[in-house]
Amino acid sequence: MRAASNRVGQITAIGIASFGPLDLDPRSSTHGFITTTPKRGWARTDLLAPFRRAFPGLPIALDTDVNGAALGEGRWGAGQGLDDFVYITVGTGIGGGAIVRGKPVHGLVHPEMGHIPMPRAAGDDFAGACAIHGRCWEGLCAGPAIAARAGRPAEELAADDPVWDAVTESMGHALATLTLVLSPRRIIIGGSVRKAGQLGQDAFFERCRSHLKRTLAGYVDSPALRDEGLRSFVVPPVLGDDAGLCGAMAMAQNS
Repeated sequence: MRAASNRVGQITAIGIASFGPLDLDPRSSTHGFITTTPKRGWARTDLLAPFRRAFPGLPIALDTDVNGAALGEGRWGAGQGLDDFVYITVGTGIGGGAIVRGKPVHGLVHPEMGHIPMPRAAGDDFAGACAIHGRCWEGLCAGPAIAARAGRPAEELAADDPVWDAVTESMGHALATLTLVLSPRRIIIGGSVRKAGQLGQDAFFERCRSHLKRTLAGYVDSPALRDEGLRSFVVPPVLGDDAGLCGAMAMAQNS
């Protein structure tokens, strides 16, 4: 969770970029609540109430942590100059924020990209680590999923460990889904897993790009999805681990 005001020395607005799921519908009686999160002690928590009590009358912008990070990357990072892109975080969980025509996507609730169902690779009997969906994207590629599959954390895996093959193949499938559904101009991948331990970030991204290209099989005809273009299509965040904090600042500035 990240919170920031839009002026040093004087708080004139607050931006909160929080884990979810969140109720973001201003018409709802539970607007501002964290809803069905599996995080212990946080389900059905009224997140906005303490801020409203502490700062009565002050504008408070609330969104998901990944939407916030996307806004931060759009303002100061890898999404600059783009009206349509996706930010993904792959860490203890997986979440995604989609920017379409310059604004984060909201709808029935908000996107939960980390819980996209995933195909089973031939010979892969891993049940998945998501407590809700098993073999969803988060259940296959988030940090706890890698540790459950390998028996040790991602940062301890050798560069040639076969677990990286399984993880990056699943990443390619998920990135292809986002490409086909949202047609973004760029996909930014943040979070701790992207650093990929002994494999390294550069090799992790190259494998993800390769699996994305293989999964799409040439169906989407764009220079961005060819070898050289892919290096600019799937990228790490310019703001690194500060993308969420910068996003909360951008939210405050926009409020």
